[in-house]
Order: sequence, then C-alpha cells, then structure tokens
Amino acid sequence: MTAHKTTTRPKMPAPSDLLNIDSMLDEEERMIRDTVRRFVRERVDPIIGEHFEAGTFPRELIGEMAEMGLLGMHLEGYGCAGLSAVSYGLACQELEAGDSGLRSFVSVQGSLAMFPIWAFGSEEQKQRWLPRMAKGEVIGCFGLTEPDHGSDPSGMRTNARLEGDTYVLNGSKMWITNGGVADLAVVWAKAEEGIRGFLVEKGTPGFSTSDIKHKLSLRASVTSELYFDNCRVPAENVLPGVVGMRGPLSCLSEARFGIAWGATGAHRACYEAALEYAKSRVQFGKPIAGFQLVQQKLAIMATELVKSELLALQLGRLKDAGQVHPVQISVAKRNNVREALKTAREARSVMGANGITLEYPVSRHMNNLESVFTYEGTDDIHTLIIGQAITGLSAFS
Repeated sequence: MTAHKTTTRPKMPAPSDLLNIDSMLDEEERMIRDTVRRFVRERVDPIIGEHFEAGTFPRELIGEMAEMGLLGMHLEGYGCAGLSAVSYGLACQELEAGDSGLRSFVSVQGSLAMFPIWAFGSEEQKQRWLPRMAKGEVIGCFGLTEPDHGSDPSGMRTNARLEGDTYVLNGSKMWITNGGVADLAVVWAKAEEGIRGFLVEKGTPGFSTSDIKHKLSLRASVTSELYFDNCRVPAENVLPGVVGMRGPLSCLSEARFGIAWGATGAHRACYEAALEYAKSRVQFGKPIAGFQLVQQKLAIMATELVKSELLALQLGRLKDAGQVHPVQISVAKRNNVREALKTAREARSVMGANGITLEYPVSRHMNNLESVFTYEGTDDIHTLIIGQAITGLSAFS
C-alpha cells in the first residue's frame, strides 16, 4: 500500500500566461522583461497612437532606450550590455507590445547595423562606431533590399568598383528602416571579389535618401530609399571579415530572431485588449465575453499566444547554447507572425467598430503585422526554407 500524497488545488493560471511561462525565466530575465514592459506602458503607450496617425517616429525615446541598454544589448563589449539572447528576445517582445515600429528600430540598430560591424568589422571600425551606436549617438540602417530584388537579394544590382583606395558605389536600396534618420548605413553591394559590406556615412557625396510616404503600416517608423550615384567610399570603410551572401544573411538571422519574439508582444497586446473589451461590453443583457462564439475566439488567441511564446523561448535557449540553426529561426518567425496577425484580426472582430479606432491598439498592430509578415523574409520564403530543410530539395530554383 502506498500513501496518497496530499495535494493542494493548482492556482488558476493568468489569462495571458496559461502555461506559466513566467516560471521558466530566471530572475534577471524577468527583471529585464518587467523593466521594458514598464517603459512601454509609461512612455510608449500614451503617445504611440498619435505618432502612428501622424506618420512620425518618436525620436525622443531613443536616448531612453539607449540608457536602458537596449541598443545592441545582445552584443559583447564596446559599450554593449552583453545580455543573453532570451533577454534580448524578451525586450523585443515588450517593445512590440507597444508598437512594431519601436521594436523595428531596436532590431535594425542592434541586429542589422551594429551586429555586422561587431561580427565582421575591423577593430578600428568597432571602436569607432559601436560605443556611440550603443549610446544612441549614431543611428544605423541596413541596406540590402532593392526595388527589384527583395526575396532574392543575391540578384542585387548595386555595385562597387574599386578605384585606387576608394570604392565607387552605384545603385539603390528600398524599404530601409531608419534610412532617413541614419548617420551610418551598412550597405551591401557587388564588388569584383563578391558581395561586400560598406559603411557609408551620412553626408558622403553621392549618397542620398528619401522617405517613403503614405504608408498604411509601420507608420510610427521611418522607411526610406537609399541612392548611390558615384558615391565614393574609402576602402577602410569596407567590412573586412566577410565576402559573399553569408554576411547579410547572418544579419537577417539576427533580426528574424528578434521578430519571432516581437510578434508575441503584438499578439499579447491584441488579445488582452479584446479580452478586456469583451468583459466590459454588454449586449443582450450581459458582457459579450459570456457568449460562446466570443469565448471560442479568446480561447484560440490565448492558446496560440502561449504556443508562440514557448517556441520563442526554446529558440532563445538554443541560441544562448550556440545551437540554433537558421531554419529554426524561420520556423519561429513564420509561425509567430502568422499567429499574431490572425489574433489581431480576430481581436478586431471581437471589438466591432471600436476595433478600428486608435483608441485601442488592435488595428494599429494589425496594420503593422502586415509588414512584419513580409519583411525579413516573407511568409512564403520561410515556408520554402522549412520545406527545403525537411525534404532536402530546394524549391527556389
């Protein structure tokens, strides 16, 4: 005979954390998450709707994010915080709960502009740029996508011709986050020896930008075109540590990691807004949260949220262990953005006409997620990356 253990009834899980993922984080991770969450609630939420409506980026927040150590926070040395991949992911999650534009700024600064300098730059380039970028004194952007070459960046037309100790760049880049406000552009171009990364400073003759207007998505973010017309860049501004597509693709993996986490923040914000609305909106004599169809929608949102968060957390643990593979990042980016977009649309339906106003965050997130669904590899591209990994057959060519 074995004695039966006396057990207490498990505590009801929180509506936004049905599987108690919070218990899987360590003290430092929770502290970072809570700090960024508080910053978003106090400094971002009250103003972001106005910036979205005006089509402006809240530049006044850059210094505060730098002081919090969010710029290049996952990089070691050179004034960077050197925190874990999971901590970086949690910060992205909370920033995107505020707005995708804010998370995009941090992703581009740290993963697309600072990371290539950190990974492939000379010691002189690292010392010159990274400490100032970590402080927010220098804003960076990443020039890869072109008007006719998005999903196939290897077909880029931007070229670099070596003349003595200077490269002459010609071409253009499209859909560049931070482009119009950047002090430094990390630009990828075809040189005789292969694709190279160039550090192009603002004000360099032959380098100009124009911001893309009339966007219906990522309105609280600067999106630009970059133009190079016989732009002369000193050879010392070339990233010496990489030649070929490995350079830009490794940067994209860094950014996609942050997106996989960030999408869960937008997902949570939409779900929580719909839940609170449904509990307070009375129709037919009771809150609409009491109706079966609304509960079904909320249950699906909550379930997909924790699934996405678990996927992101495992991805972060793998990255911290040095074991993450790019296809695993594709799995998380594809799933988490897709499910966040579904939740945004369902949340809007729960909220009826109120869901389309900027009084609530749902339609803003929904519009933003349409861009997140496309950038850093479209949903289709990530589908084919996964397909190639599991079949061993490429569908790209």
